[in-house]
Amino acid sequence: QVQLVESGGGLVQAGGSLRLSCAASGRPFSRYTMTWFRQVKNEEREFVAGITQSSSNTDYTDSVKGRFTISRDNAKNTVYLQMNSLKPEDTAVYYCAARESFVIAVRATLYDYWGQGTQVTVSS
Repeated sequence: QVQLVESGGGLVQAGGSLRLSCAASGRPFSRYTMTWFRQVKNEEREFVAGITQSSSNTDYTDSVKGRFTISRDNAKNTVYLQMNSLKPEDTAVYYCAARESFVIAVRATLYDYWGQGTQVTVSS
């Protein structure tokens, strides 16, 4: 079992930056592929970024490539999402999700553990 808690969301102007954090409890954290998803009201939950256990592989949805960076610190049991050049269309609730795997999956239904979400709002 693993518990996930997101933080770092807030209100930012277009072009600004935020860094989201996802703190995990339970072990072994290093065995889990970690991801970020986002969800707009009344829409499906969308894959944003993922990172494998060793940090040797990352993946991003096309709309955030070059702007967002996912990273992890296994010693701190934490995964991060650095978001730069934010756009109003990035506005959503962002969720941290985990599964025990060596590869990154983009389907939300494949993930076993979820955080409660953190709101990101980008104004124009």
